[in-house]
Amino acid sequence: MKDKPWRMLIKEVITLNNQAHLTILSKSSNVGLARITAATFASELDFTLSELEEIKVAVSEAVTNCIIHGYPFEEGLIDISLKIDNNKLIIKVTDKGVGIEDVEAVLQPSYSTKDDHMGLGLAFIDSFMDEFKLESEVNKGTTVTMVKIPQQLNHAVE
Repeated sequence: MKDKPWRMLIKEVITLNNQAHLTILSKSSNVGLARITAATFASELDFTLSELEEIKVAVSEAVTNCIIHGYPFEEGLIDISLKIDNNKLIIKVTDKGVGIEDVEAVLQPSYSTKDDHMGLGLAFIDSFMDEFKLESEVNKGTTVTMVKIPQQLNHAVE
């Protein structure tokens, strides 16, 4: 190593894998718990502070949507699955609520079924995460899947 310039050294990339699961009651007071849990779990990867904030906002929006739209008439359970797979953070937020009739419509920015809401939650999730998928079935529930890769890892691979 002594005879090689520092620029010639190859940075070793360590592959991380882990998983966790959190189930919460659909109460606004549990949004903070979901945010902090996701950010703490994600910090195992090399995310910047800005990226961790984006993850917290995305999880907050997904959980809030479950509370407001998934369970509009009664409380229910929200499952949050957290997984690190090959250095990717994968978060799934699932409710067993009323579901979404028109998934394409709710994916449009500013669309909301509530007059007092701006309808930007899913747009925030889409802009903050590297991948985003929304699956729903009426009267069976909704799953939001979000994937984020640390920016530093993306640049190291390029």
